[in-house]
Amino acid sequence: MLTMKDVIREGHDTLRIKAQDVELPVSDEDKQTLFSMLEFLKNSQDEELAEKYKLRPGVGLAAPQINKSMKMMAVHTTDETGDKLYSYMLINPKIISHSEEITFLPQGEGCLSVDREVKGLVPRYRRITVLAHQLQEDGSVNEVRIRLKNYVGIVFQHEIDHLNGILFMDRINKENPFGLVNEAKPIQF
Repeated sequence: MLTMKDVIREGHDTLRIKAQDVELPVSDEDKQTLFSMLEFLKNSQDEELAEKYKLRPGVGLAAPQINKSMKMMAVHTTDETGDKLYSYMLINPKIISHSEEITFLPQGEGCLSVDREVKGLVPRYRRITVLAHQLQEDGSVNEVRIRLKNYVGIVFQHEIDHLNGILFMDRINKENPFGLVNEAKPIQF
């Protein structure tokens, strides 16, 4: 079981390296890593388990955050309405298209690998399409094209950034951290 001790923190070299593509077919070891990553997210959102194992709540986790420089990520969250669950284990995800429209989280973003509060707005595309291989609960893998928007799109962009050695604070305007980009509209919860 993954815990916070498995999550590397800001300053660790692996977080700044562009991760390697995962070879297909996916090995059993890589599948197990992804299953563990999704389990970590689910456990971190369970108040009792999070307290017992001292887990910070998370909605996404990329393999580089557990010191594995591989293009794998897990997401477990609902959209901003709380109506739809997005639970994914993805291999070699990439954004293949995006909107011109920009959005952001008014409270800013956080990260399991960053132990400090970083103030500022992180501009993100309002809509994206992601192409990836998805690991299913039964261990099978299939290619998927996922269209995302708003909050869930932000979560996916944050995790895909990790696969490219980018941390969310890299996207904050250094001169004007709360300045808006291209008439960006915030995500409302």
